[in-house]
Amino acid sequence: MSDAKIIDGKAFAQNVRKRVAKQVEELKHYENLTPGLAVVLVGEDPASQVYVRNKVKQTEECGMKSLEYRRDPDISEQELLTLVQSLNENPEVHGILVQLPLPKHISEEKVIEAIAPEKDVDGFHVINTGLLATGSKDAMVPCTPLGCLMMLKDYFGGSLSGKRAVVVGRSNIVGKPMGALLLNESCTVTTVHSRTVDIEEECRRADILVAAVGRAKMIKADWIKPGAAVIDVGINRIETPEGKTKLVGDVDFDGVVEVAGAITPVPGGVGPMTIACLLANTVTAACRQNKIDEPKVD
Repeated sequence: MSDAKIIDGKAFAQNVRKRVAKQVEELKHYENLTPGLAVVLVGEDPASQVYVRNKVKQTEECGMKSLEYRRDPDISEQELLTLVQSLNENPEVHGILVQLPLPKHISEEKVIEAIAPEKDVDGFHVINTGLLATGSKDAMVPCTPLGCLMMLKDYFGGSLSGKRAVVVGRSNIVGKPMGALLLNESCTVTTVHSRTVDIEEECRRADILVAAVGRAKMIKADWIKPGAAVIDVGINRIETPEGKTKLVGDVDFDGVVEVAGAITPVPGGVGPMTIACLLANTVTAACRQNKIDEPKVD
């Protein structure tokens, strides 16, 4: 095995949560302000229930106020929009997260756009995506790409300027905002996807490769420039020869670890950072709404 650094997302996220808890403590003490995060869960999707449970638990552990709203899957779109509007108007709520996916009869786009942009701690509102695309510091940054960026900046000692970055995948949740973040850090950014000609050659040029395409072990060792930093956002469940299942990323870890300079594992890489960055975004939102100097997230 090479000397590739395994980027420990669990440990990194724990440090982020510690920093958030300290910021919350200071806000309570000096500003009499307790950041509040409202999480809305519609229906009984098992994966969503686990995510929400973890979010609520970690919010409370950091000393923030957690408000949980569970609704039946047959809730009408209008009822859900009314709930979101009431949270927009609640001064104790600084961040609003509506857990996706939603039932088919409800427009996810309508619900996301109903969230006040300043309380959109997921960073999915069109105003926040626009602010991010134009390089504004006022954007709420989507949690997963923000976590990836924080780990990359830590690995490279703070600056990514001049690095050649390739993002595999063009989703609105990860691929596009990741590209915008890297561009804002003065990287030269290429986005590749299912229609890209000679995708392997594009990937081989990358000093930084972020895989967010949702295809198990798609990125092979011979796609990687020796010494590159590889961030694997993919979470795919596959069957093992023993008939069990296991989680793997979009990167063929066992092969790529021999070539890369650094790599995130799956699980235990990017995943834990997503909730940690949600908590950091909630603190940022609380500070902005109360016109208090916001803490740095990196």
